[in-house]
Amino acid sequence: MQVAGKRTLISTFPAHAMLRTIAFTLSFLTGSCLAEAQRPNFLIILADDCTFSDLPMYGGTNALTPNLDKLSSGGLTFNRAYVSAAMCQPCRAELYTGQFPMRNGCAWNHSACRPDTKSLPHHLTPAGYRVGIAGKVHVTPKICFPFEDVPGFDANAVRNPTQPHDLAGVREFMQRDKTQPFCLVIGLTEPHVPWVMGDRTPYPPAKLKLPENIADTPKTREDFSAYLAEITYMDAQVGEILAALAGTGAADSTLVLFTSEQGSQFPGNKWTCWDTGLHTALVAHWPGKIAPSTHTNALVQYADVAPTLLDLAGVKSDHHFDGTSFAAVLRGESKTHREYAYAAHNNIPEGPAYPVRSVSDGEWRYIRNLLPDELFIEKHLMGLLGGATVHNAYWSSWMATAFDHPRTYKLVKRYMHRPAEELYHTTADPSEMNNLAANPAHLEIKAKLSAELDRWMTSQADPGVPLDTHKAHQAAKRGEHLHPTRP
Repeated sequence: MQVAGKRTLISTFPAHAMLRTIAFTLSFLTGSCLAEAQRPNFLIILADDCTFSDLPMYGGTNALTPNLDKLSSGGLTFNRAYVSAAMCQPCRAELYTGQFPMRNGCAWNHSACRPDTKSLPHHLTPAGYRVGIAGKVHVTPKICFPFEDVPGFDANAVRNPTQPHDLAGVREFMQRDKTQPFCLVIGLTEPHVPWVMGDRTPYPPAKLKLPENIADTPKTREDFSAYLAEITYMDAQVGEILAALAGTGAADSTLVLFTSEQGSQFPGNKWTCWDTGLHTALVAHWPGKIAPSTHTNALVQYADVAPTLLDLAGVKSDHHFDGTSFAAVLRGESKTHREYAYAAHNNIPEGPAYPVRSVSDGEWRYIRNLLPDELFIEKHLMGLLGGATVHNAYWSSWMATAFDHPRTYKLVKRYMHRPAEELYHTTADPSEMNNLAANPAHLEIKAKLSAELDRWMTSQADPGVPLDTHKAHQAAKRGEHLHPTRP
């Protein structure tokens, strides 16, 4: 009777309705498979301590970077991309979480995020991605950054020399399952000090053109030559990584992002809120999706990267990001993105407290030094700890020659003693050497940017000076952050 009942049910179900149901089901399944197949892979390649303007694609006149030049010519180069802190750990935490340092909790170097912080693996893994990282990681705690560890690249940025790299692990990760999209971060360790890798022959010190914000001493030229050799070494690694991607057959379905992180260790770059510290190289390459040989003035920050990847992956999230997707810029549908780029520097544990905050609209930069009566001291650049290897000998040459070289004295003074406010017309003064904060002609733009910085600090519940303390830093390392952020 039951079988007969079923037969009756089937026989009485209209044939055309059944066909429609089957067709809809097949269409749904086919669409789901298509959507799965169309989701892009993501490959993020990071340099380490590389000033953006030292790269030829940003006007650098010394470094040889054929692989980066090729990547740039085949994709979209961002003219105005920024980190929110010119230090390795805070900017990487920003990149992976889509949140500014105060919100994710990594507001100092060598610290830690808030224990409930979410990052790329939390967002992309449930969507079917495998999410891995090779090379330098430098973000903690692991619970906040549960990347799969991919072998092959040295994770220690200060090893002398850097260990040889092996792409076998990267290849295995990329092609492990071609039905599953991947997100892979490769953190290279060059050109972070010590500058010991690469061939210095193409960079004879006497023939180099030094940047405007670096003093001209023989030792500085020697070290700058070594730094440039590391840039070229890093560029060769980028070429090998891209060749490995091409070898997997996945290049056309992969969005590649290359970025240079914050500026180099030379004074005035890393550990500052000047443009040469915060401005980062960012190139996006995706054959058939991103127009080649293009540039954009759209203002973006590292906090915008995670939301962009989720958007491109079709992942919907109500997570509180500080950044927003710039997918429309990648597709050529928009020429603008954010209105302002923000930054914060807390100097502990890199030196005595010296908190700095900054905002830029891409043309003008406003900087507020919260303890202007103090001296700025950065222990790695300006000091030598017992038993440490010397990687900063150029600094002592600045100090030794400042007495009879006015330009060198000016650069030393600029670095160590700063006014309460700084204002730069960055597009006209890329090295930000001419402080216009006291110029009556620019009071309006200074007031506008100052008010915007106040608004941002309030939105982040940034207390300013109390954040740059040993107590706050040590509490953060324990996951017991003293200063809550806004929800």
